[in-house]
Amino acid sequence: MLGMGWPEIGLILVVGLLLFGPDKLPGMAKQAGQFVRTVRQMAENAKNDLGREMGQDFSDLNLRDLDPREVVRRHVLDQPDEPAPVRQDRILRPGEVPPHDDEAT
Repeated sequence: MLGMGWPEIGLILVVGLLLFGPDKLPGMAKQAGQFVRTVRQMAENAKNDLGREMGQDFSDLNLRDLDPREVVRRHVLDQPDEPAPVRQDRILRPGEVPPHDDEAT
């Protein structure tokens, strides 16, 4: 939930209790819930409108697929087709010259 855990939610409740008082806090929580519900409904309607306007080819489009961070994560960071390179590190013996790569910077 937006990277928030129980300590953060508890802190928000305590601050809300101090700012608005115990009598207004339930009403504020109800308004916040209605606001979140309205925003979710608006996002879902926008997603449906986008899918309807783009046609059948994009009917299964997930909005998360359009996030540049998700594209990078999926195509660059997660590479399941390629096995991880096996490192063959070893300790150099005294007097042994370390390997040199001419193409390295």
